[in-house]
Amino acid sequence: MKTALYLLPILVVTVSLLIRAEFRDQRRQIYLFKPISTLLVIAMALLSLLEPGWNRIYTLGVLLGLLFSLGGDIALMFKDNRHAFLLGLAFFLVAHIVYTLVFTLLGVSSAWDWFSAGILLLLGASFYRLMQCNLGSMKAPVIVYMVVISLMVSRAVSTLSSPLFTQAQAWMVVVGALLIYFSDMILAFNRYCQPWKYHRMSLALYYGGQALIALAASYFG
Repeated sequence: MKTALYLLPILVVTVSLLIRAEFRDQRRQIYLFKPISTLLVIAMALLSLLEPGWNRIYTLGVLLGLLFSLGGDIALMFKDNRHAFLLGLAFFLVAHIVYTLVFTLLGVSSAWDWFSAGILLLLGASFYRLMQCNLGSMKAPVIVYMVVISLMVSRAVSTLSSPLFTQAQAWMVVVGALLIYFSDMILAFNRYCQPWKYHRMSLALYYGGQALIALAASYFG
């Protein structure tokens, strides 16, 4: 079994405790379990360095993306502060750009790219129409963010056609990217469309997605 998988049960526990703390608004526990959970995902990616066939571009790129994600996670712990929210958005935007570059460098373009891009375009446009009346000055940042994260998912799909990835490994990347995408859509819906009592469950999608992308680093070669 891959060494990184041993961290998965621990991540499940910390994310569960984080979600419970979010529902109870226990700020100290949130400040503890959120960075710990992200650091566990970073450790998963680091453990791929112990595998004989690790891919330098993928592992180092994912680690860089995760470091920016850590910055975003910390900033969004203070999401009621507008400046902290914008900083968190910027950190995650850069993280998605890094992931997009990694998937583009290692993936292979195919008809699936166009198909996935078309679906994501329709989803993004439909979702934007729901939010636009409540965005105010955030219209431009939200459009940029949605374009970048959609492109990230589309480029993740390109790994399915790459000989560098096994099919199971490529699907880990694709599903991971999709989970992050839907996690962000839930948060945006809660913030700009209609408050949803259970929006904190999106953390399970977010960490599940990040973990899959990090774990995929251990399956090269």
